[in-house]
Amino acid sequence: MKFLYRTVVIIVVLSAALQGQQPSAQTPVVRKALRCGALWDGKADALRKNVVIVIEGEKIAAVGANAPAGVEAIDLSHMTCLPGLIDTHTHVLLQGDITAADYDAQILKESIPYRTIRGTIAARKALEYGFTTIRDLETEGAMYADVDIKKAINNGLIAGPRMQVATRAMNVTGAYGPSGYAWEFQPRVPKGVQEVDGPDDARKAVREQISYGADWIKVYSDRSYFIREDGVLDDVPTFTVDELKAIVDEAHRQRRKVASHATALRGVHNSVEAGVDTIEHGDYIADDDLRAMVQKGIYYAPTIYVGEYVAAGRGGVWPKMVSIHEDTFRRALKAGVKIAFGTDAGGFAWDVNPAVEFGWMTKWGMTPLQALRSATTIAAELMSMQKEVGSIEPGKFADVVAVPGDPTQDIKVLEKVGFVMKGGVVYKRQ
Repeated sequence: MKFLYRTVVIIVVLSAALQGQQPSAQTPVVRKALRCGALWDGKADALRKNVVIVIEGEKIAAVGANAPAGVEAIDLSHMTCLPGLIDTHTHVLLQGDITAADYDAQILKESIPYRTIRGTIAARKALEYGFTTIRDLETEGAMYADVDIKKAINNGLIAGPRMQVATRAMNVTGAYGPSGYAWEFQPRVPKGVQEVDGPDDARKAVREQISYGADWIKVYSDRSYFIREDGVLDDVPTFTVDELKAIVDEAHRQRRKVASHATALRGVHNSVEAGVDTIEHGDYIADDDLRAMVQKGIYYAPTIYVGEYVAAGRGGVWPKMVSIHEDTFRRALKAGVKIAFGTDAGGFAWDVNPAVEFGWMTKWGMTPLQALRSATTIAAELMSMQKEVGSIEPGKFADVVAVPGDPTQDIKVLEKVGFVMKGGVVYKRQ
């Protein structure tokens, strides 16, 4: 018995020693160089001409004029390079949502495995459009499938952007679809959100979602929009301020942020008062709330195009909301609110390039440089990833896209991304 014990000890000690040894020959780091005809690095106001980006493994090693000898060079001399784009509001598990019938068909007739498969295709499309990082703001009834898509991307099983995910999102009982079914069946109809009521229930839901992999917590703060006689877009608020404050407090306590779907007057005001981190959509925001957003550092993801996209199909107040939204966007821009690029892709079909949002942002008052920064440096800050992505600098991930033109002058060239690299790997090259 003693002999056996000594033998086991010897084996364990030798094993530990061998594991501590360094291999005699490490796998060499792959080095590449991108020869860019021009570069917008995410920081400067103007392009730099004839720039070389040197990449080692998944990181940027240097940005300069020359490529090291013997390094694989990729010729992008006919294109402008810029940081990988960031979309801060997507839904890879949703495939277009103009009417309630469109939504119900996905939630009630497609299984979660089927929707997840479609979600992997949407993620690949996002990457090929040039979005190397996305914040996916809920699964619309597909539970925690966004966590699995993110995991599959991180493990190299499928191609897709870097992802932060919000899992199920939250709303109060009776405020979210699918709805309108006979009352005896309605309690058993799957919902597109997690229904929570009261501060304690809200805290529990935050803890549950984080335990299953949520990077963000998302709440729906309003519904049932209507335009008052004075032209203000009003709503029926969902959560009470106490409920929202409980959600924000619990999320922040666990080092997570809160995104609030807040489209109109009271939903936005309650969200700002509760201290959320981002306002999503924000078709109408009162001037006092804009000032509070600046003071508190709350970001605004306006998702312009999706409002235009769904307006005709939904009718009612929706077409009028577009002009209200434009006025709000212009006031937010003037007030100095941090505006981040977000599209609500998935709310419109993934066959549409989310980069159409850039054209709307400049149409509504942004300069091309402001629009570019909204999808790079500002979006990276919103996601607390500014040390990793959002600009082309040594030490950051080699997330680089290239377009045929000058995006600082013509923002619509971002709809024509011809080269996509994420983490030093080329995923698209035309």
